[in-house]
Amino acid sequence: MKKNGRVIILMMDSFGVGEAPDADKFDNVGANTFTHIATVNQGLKIPNLVHLGLAEISKAACGYFPPLGVQPPAKMSMEAKFGFMQEISHAKDTSSGHWEMAGVPVLFEWGYFKPDYPSFPPELVSEICQKAGIEGILGNKAASGTVIIQELGEEHIQTGKPIFYTSADSCLQIAAHEKYFGLERLYKLCETAFEAVKPYRIARIIARPFVGEKAGEFVRTKNRHDYSVTPPDETILDKVKNAGGNVVAIGKIGDIYAHQGTTKELKASGLEELWNVTLDAVKQAPGGSIVFTNFVDFDMLWGHRRDVAGYAGGLEYFDSRLPEIEQVLQDDDIVFITADHGNDPTYTGTDHTREFVPVILFGKKIKSEFVGHRRTFADIAQTIAEYFGLEKMKYGTSFLTWEGK
Repeated sequence: MKKNGRVIILMMDSFGVGEAPDADKFDNVGANTFTHIATVNQGLKIPNLVHLGLAEISKAACGYFPPLGVQPPAKMSMEAKFGFMQEISHAKDTSSGHWEMAGVPVLFEWGYFKPDYPSFPPELVSEICQKAGIEGILGNKAASGTVIIQELGEEHIQTGKPIFYTSADSCLQIAAHEKYFGLERLYKLCETAFEAVKPYRIARIIARPFVGEKAGEFVRTKNRHDYSVTPPDETILDKVKNAGGNVVAIGKIGDIYAHQGTTKELKASGLEELWNVTLDAVKQAPGGSIVFTNFVDFDMLWGHRRDVAGYAGGLEYFDSRLPEIEQVLQDDDIVFITADHGNDPTYTGTDHTREFVPVILFGKKIKSEFVGHRRTFADIAQTIAEYFGLEKMKYGTSFLTWEGK
């Protein structure tokens, strides 16, 4: 394995660039996270992303340039390969998008809980309650996590019953108060639930701890923890680790891959902290490393909450930090910027949207090139495999030396 360079992956959770060809199957015709944010916000100041090809990506993906307005001068000098990717996984959730970009598309069907009350089968609820030693649950429906804790937080404190809810993803989420229920107790409850839902083919159990004393004041903490099933095959993270390389997972990444294929996991939340931790990790990572960060706020805070202004501000902040990555790169390093699905904050509902996602690859030795329409997210994993000189992945086509054929 080549060990004189590093791979950095900056994963902008939910940043789609236009409806995918199969958007109609997901009721997402017309979704376009990037363009609709730029339109409603009356422009965006993202000169570094534009320099790296993002506007050209948008035009190629949906047929027209986003209305960004006049851009200030970019502070980056590196050139980039850029294009857009189409997902082949059967779903538009977090696990499917991440696993596919790591070389393992989800070509089976996840199980889902129904959105209306009661969402969870009574026999499942009974099993979890009995094994966890709890008297019952609250919620039992599809809901926004920030809304449901305001709705049921006080009752949760009074009764001790945890709040169970789901979403359009394949998941069961459990919210509980860190002080009155206990963080470790919540984690143990989620471990119990994770075992109980296995027959239902559910991708993740998500612990959602919160604090506060009354409705209107409850806030979720950074101690979220996801319990994920393992990818069904060896990912590029596994290959790099097994070849003696380092895989530094930042934010949600470790949870999403069920802690497989990682050598170090770093907690962080919020764009600023995620950027700071990422930069520190890059500075310290030896050759033969992957540094992989999920910037979850785009999805969790702004996409699902349909907050266009928040999403726009997040994009501009993300762009402002990009020159710092350029400054700490070594000669052979490469950086990917991509996303796992869309989440158009102007679209109906609060769910992810089935969209193309951008793929940008830059580094000191990368030359500017449009790499076109990539037919699977797994092209990223295949490119990394070629970069490190590893055995090819089962899916994907490398564009490290792509020549437009």
